[in-house]
Amino acid sequence: MAYDEDLAERVREFAQSEPGWSEKRMFGGLATLIDGKLAVAVSTHGGLLVNVPAAEAEAALEEPGAELAIMGGREMRGWVRVDESVCADDAALERWVGRGVAAARNRKKS
Repeated sequence: MAYDEDLAERVREFAQSEPGWSEKRMFGGLATLIDGKLAVAVSTHGGLLVNVPAAEAEAALEEPGAELAIMGGREMRGWVRVDESVCADDAALERWVGRGVAAARNRKKS
């Protein structure tokens, strides 16, 4: 299954003006990177995978349509899967992309 090209374009619109922005095919989807650090990825399973700061992870998981990301049967701490229904709303998508960008920037500084 391919990733959602329309969702990828919408993510690009919110992220491409960020300094250090780039894209890369990863995990069968399309990842948005900031200075080489993964921020968000348009998933082949629909929706997004979003990098979230550890301090915000619990709160992020309480939001509608968000769940802990699981890859290869393993929980991915610091990563949230956001349902495609949430991504349909531009304001929600922009907020999730912004979270991922902020988390990637913070990882760079660590």
